[in-house]
Amino acid sequence: MSYRIKVPAKTLPVDEAHMLSSLDHALQGTGTYRRPILVGLGVLVLAAAVVGGVFYVDRQAEQQAQDLEREALRYLTAPAANDPQKADHALKEAIAKYRQIVDQYPRTSTAPLALYHLGNTLVQTNDLGAAIDAYQRFLTLYGSNPSMAGLVRQRLAYVYLHKGDRDQAVKALTGILETPGTLNRDQALFELARLEESQARFEGAMARYQELIKTYPNSPFTSEATIRAKILDTKKSLESQPASTSTAPAIAPSKRSPPSPPPSTSKKTP
Repeated sequence: MSYRIKVPAKTLPVDEAHMLSSLDHALQGTGTYRRPILVGLGVLVLAAAVVGGVFYVDRQAEQQAQDLEREALRYLTAPAANDPQKADHALKEAIAKYRQIVDQYPRTSTAPLALYHLGNTLVQTNDLGAAIDAYQRFLTLYGSNPSMAGLVRQRLAYVYLHKGDRDQAVKALTGILETPGTLNRDQALFELARLEESQARFEGAMARYQELIKTYPNSPFTSEATIRAKILDTKKSLESQPASTSTAPAIAPSKRSPPSPPPSTSKKTP
């Protein structure tokens, strides 16, 4: 008589009641965290809407600033037909457009260039005080841009020179040398050397010229700096030579008797 071994089934019978209770428990847990999840989703949607709105507003501001810049440029390039009144009106309109960009759209990429052009245009109208204010405002707001900051400081130095304020001009030019990344350091050195030379401070001028020649040998200002340095060196050599104090030796009087006068060649009268 054969025996058959009964193998138990590998799958356990499913307890339907137990499954339903587990599902209810999971749904109940989801319901507990439903409110925080919905709140988080709402915050994300709101943040995305805010970012999108800011981006849209910035884009609109950028477009308007560019439109104003084109209008200002149109006024500056429009022919005045040799009419001083029209030329003056065009400058004033351009200044107004640049001021509008700077005041209403300061966070746009157009604003720094508009502020720079504002200063230049004010110089054309001989409003030097307002031009200085515009340049200094640029350095305050956008001084982190080294290439533009160097140009603004150079312009500022020229305005100070036009007003006769050499000390402030020197300060502005020195600021170019002290700002890393400026592209006009060679010209600043040349201008500082010329200022030293104009005030007869030849040693300071020579030091600036030599620094320019050594540091920027390919600069367009190097050739003139070399000529000026040679001239100053010649002046220094001439000044270092002592003045000649020797005089011509006096002729000693002769101890011999003076020579007899030559015989008279006149004929005697009969």
